[in-house]
Amino acid sequence: MALGSFFSRLKEGLARSTQKLAGGITAVFKKRRLDDEALEELEELLISADLGTEVARRVIASFRRSRFGKEVTDEEIKQALAEEISAILAPVAVPLELDPARKPHVVLVVGVNGSGKTTTIGKMAQAFHEQGKHAMMAAGDTFRAAAVEQLQIWGERTGTPVIAGARNADSAGLAFDALTKATAAGSDVLLIDTAGRLHNKAALMDELAKIIRVLRKQDATAPHSVLLVLDATTGQNAVQQVKVFKEMVAVTGLVVTKLDGSARGGIVVALAETFGLPVHAVGVGEKAGDLRPFVAEEFARGLVGA
Repeated sequence: MALGSFFSRLKEGLARSTQKLAGGITAVFKKRRLDDEALEELEELLISADLGTEVARRVIASFRRSRFGKEVTDEEIKQALAEEISAILAPVAVPLELDPARKPHVVLVVGVNGSGKTTTIGKMAQAFHEQGKHAMMAAGDTFRAAAVEQLQIWGERTGTPVIAGARNADSAGLAFDALTKATAAGSDVLLIDTAGRLHNKAALMDELAKIIRVLRKQDATAPHSVLLVLDATTGQNAVQQVKVFKEMVAVTGLVVTKLDGSARGGIVVALAETFGLPVHAVGVGEKAGDLRPFVAEEFARGLVGA
């Protein structure tokens, strides 16, 4: 998918978020002086659009310095807001790069059930396939039969081998087996799915720790990337999920899914400001091409309708 057409998909996907934010800005700023009252209304609007209190404060402080007391239009505010948001997002817009020295580069994918982990892995496999890379997938969420079937469908679709075990099999053993096979095949990347049952955090923590321990028996540097997949529709809950998973594993990057079904696209900005973790990709639809590298300026413009 060309970047231009992806920007259209992104704008389309962010439509609900844009409507909430841009509609609010238009309501507040037809043409009006940027005084304390206007800034207060704008701050409330930014917080309600899930950008978070820190981002809202940062933006308001900048507006206070540069535009306080001036007559402003809604378009000027949107443009300025897009620039502010882009500046926050730019440092975290980092594509996932495979280390060519690793054969395979092991990517452990974590997140709560329902966040879109399995679909994300399938879409990533498709993208690697299109880049001419040899990928392999491991169905490490052995508790959810649907997750295994889903990966197998993506495997058939993309010509990517899927390593799967019996229902409720030991996921660490499966990961070990997958790494053995991926190494023997000279694969460029091994994508490992994991369970996401957060209701029993201790058990999940133990399971993830065991997977990492077992992988390191073969490769002391594995996993080379730990991706946390977050569902945008959960809004501020995503912030809590990052905190919880960072306690369990060394999360190296984020993927934010389901932006097309959410009015809470602003959460990406809150995550960038709070954690500074790379946002490797965003998902704006079901198709494989709807998961794309994260581009800060495009996202910022799409979010505010600038």
